[in-house]
Amino acid sequence: MQFIKRGTVGPAAAEVKSTLVTLGLIADTAVFEPAEDVLFDATCELALREFQQSRGLVVDGIVGPETWRALVAARWRLGDRVLNRSVSEPMLGDDVRELQERLLEMGYDNGRADGIFGQRTETALRAFQREVGLAADGTVGPLTMRALRQLGRKVVGGRPQLLRESAMLYHAGPALSGKRVVIDPGHGGADTGVVAQDGMLTWTESHLVYDLASRLEGRFSAIGVRADLTRGRDHERSASDRAALANTVGADLLISLGIDTNPNPLANGVATYHYGTGSGVSSTVGERLAGLVQREIVARTGMLDCHTHAKTWEMLRLTRMPAVHVELGYLSSPIDRPRLIDPAFRDTVAEAILIAVQRVFLPTEADVKTGSLDLSALHAMQLS
Repeated sequence: MQFIKRGTVGPAAAEVKSTLVTLGLIADTAVFEPAEDVLFDATCELALREFQQSRGLVVDGIVGPETWRALVAARWRLGDRVLNRSVSEPMLGDDVRELQERLLEMGYDNGRADGIFGQRTETALRAFQREVGLAADGTVGPLTMRALRQLGRKVVGGRPQLLRESAMLYHAGPALSGKRVVIDPGHGGADTGVVAQDGMLTWTESHLVYDLASRLEGRFSAIGVRADLTRGRDHERSASDRAALANTVGADLLISLGIDTNPNPLANGVATYHYGTGSGVSSTVGERLAGLVQREIVARTGMLDCHTHAKTWEMLRLTRMPAVHVELGYLSSPIDRPRLIDPAFRDTVAEAILIAVQRVFLPTEADVKTGSLDLSALHAMQLS
């Protein structure tokens, strides 16, 4: 698709501007202007950045594929249209997310409120319809909408998804042995990601994160964890395909790995991301795992702490299990680059992530201090 940014003129800019007006992010001046003459100006860019921030997107003021999908989804409110499941083209939108959140509040488990009308949403909706005496057709029409508005919450005492994900951890048990983790080294194949030149050597993000993923896979396997990589050394897959793979194998967790770059060489440090939106919808276990990964890496490497953040990237939104994405540093940084290209550093990061994954399965009373657990103690825990 055409990327839309400040200075873009024409129908595409007009459509984005119209959407921002509809969302209340730009004042409606009600002045007719031919679509061919509409300019995506500084006001539009500022409004778009506000929208991106609220939606957990990259705040760059540019309408790319992901931002465009979010803009389209934001147009819909629950009740604006009839909702049902389509296998070939699933319905997407804020109205679907509102439906999912409503069902969760009433005690129906449709998984994460991701704004995608899939199988779990249809199953939860049919269960709701049967309970209230409606035809269980899996369609949100006028009668179902009226029932949704009339009934109150059933789940109290905390966020419904928090209760379910906490129960999942409890029943999974503290030992890592027997669990399944998917490791996603970003990019691959012709898509090298970030590239840095260091003398005669060229370093690429795809190579470095694949190397780290392989080290992490080995450590997981050594303690009885089934670890799957989303790609081979020279293979390339889309984010949606990687998420689908993780869902297909039924992973307990997903760890996605990346490296950043920035025109400013002063930019450095590690950051970790989990699924979450500006409306408060979040993967609670993903949020906890992100915090543990971030703290363990910072404590063991001394890297600058760029904290954890909620995002709606496809790898975080489309996966059914708790997932995190780790940006391990900046290849453009004279501080981070020597670390990132050092195999010993990648060993340390692999150990930090492994320890963080163990800690997320520990009950609160058995958790340990950040940076205190080593591999020998971890192996002993699997035998106890």
